[in-house]
Amino acid sequence: MAHIVVIGAGLGGAIMAYELRDSVRKEDKITVITKDPKYHFVPSNPWVAVGWRDREDITVDLAPTMKKKGIEFIPVAAEKLYPEENRVQLVDGQSISYDYAVIATGPELAFDEIEGFGPEGYTQSICHVDHAEHARDVFEKFCKNPGPIIIGAVQGASCYGPAYEFTFILDTALRRLKIRDQVPMTFVTSEPYVGHLGLDGVGDTKGLLESNMRNRHIKFMTSCRVKKVEDGKMVVEEIAEDGSVKAEKELPFGYAMMLPAFRGIPAVSGIEGLSNPRGFTIVDKYQRNPKYQNIFAVGVCVAIPPMAPTPVPCGVPKTGFMIESMVTATAHNIGNLVRGGQPDEVGTWNAVCLADFGDQGIAFVAQPQIPPRNVNWSAQGKWVHWAKEGFERYFMHKLRKGTSETFYERIAMKALGIDKLKATKKG
Repeated sequence: MAHIVVIGAGLGGAIMAYELRDSVRKEDKITVITKDPKYHFVPSNPWVAVGWRDREDITVDLAPTMKKKGIEFIPVAAEKLYPEENRVQLVDGQSISYDYAVIATGPELAFDEIEGFGPEGYTQSICHVDHAEHARDVFEKFCKNPGPIIIGAVQGASCYGPAYEFTFILDTALRRLKIRDQVPMTFVTSEPYVGHLGLDGVGDTKGLLESNMRNRHIKFMTSCRVKKVEDGKMVVEEIAEDGSVKAEKELPFGYAMMLPAFRGIPAVSGIEGLSNPRGFTIVDKYQRNPKYQNIFAVGVCVAIPPMAPTPVPCGVPKTGFMIESMVTATAHNIGNLVRGGQPDEVGTWNAVCLADFGDQGIAFVAQPQIPPRNVNWSAQGKWVHWAKEGFERYFMHKLRKGTSETFYERIAMKALGIDKLKATKKG
């Protein structure tokens, strides 16, 4: 019998456990360790922040489903991973030994890297449902005394889609409240151009997003570095191509939401050969760490180098479809290993995104995620909003049932003319 421990139960960790159950032997034991016993559907956080969803709408209690699937579920945060000893120390003193481990922790949010930044400072966040609920409370107060809004992503961020989504969702919400005319909006981003997304653009994301911002009277600033945030004021540096400071501006705001940079969580950071300087887990093409070959990683915690230098650092995003391809490859490869075989499956790392605008949206497909690509496509329409709502319902149902079925994803990809979604065998 082998014991596989999954550290984290977010988008990657929960489905990782389900797919492992279907891939390993019946006698193999699976344990999930997580700091939060309930799963929150992160893509819906922008809707929570404007009151279009409540916490209960996007929450799944994982314990009953895990139990039904025969998966041990420990809702206690990991304190430290000891790869030389094949064990995980938990914050309550428990020590969990493993034969194989899968790191699926997601990121730590680096709000502390900028003075006055984050929910404990003067800006809002939609990275966690707790943050989104607080952002909603602040937004409701803001609507009683409207003023300037700043939305965007700071230096080192690697998840730009939600910033664009929230910009346009706010615009839609303000128009429905009939106060949009009282709210100047500015999009501030570390990207070298609007629609870069950390991917050097996908299809015509630059043209589509710029056009939407102009049509909705949203100003934008690119290649920006946030220096500090004060109550009602954001100090922003515009960076030139050579890295020098072109200008420093003080932007007033009554409401601001800026996505932070990510880093690895302390439990898996600072381990030579396992994590990079930012704490992200190093993996090979099989999602396996080169030094500790019984440790795998999936999701946002995986180390992916930036595509190319930019005036302000931009990270590479890990979209939901990309994470699912990592999960499928990892489950298959661990299934091989427990049976005496070798890893032979590689995630496709395709990027598929539905960016909702509240009343319409933009979809894009990048295959593979990093150019040059075989598929480089983007499109706009009301159908994107409907598709995002449909995917929310589907994925929540999938988590509640504990299934690793990817029927919806495969249908979506087939409609776009893409045959391989999740993983491919190599060798």
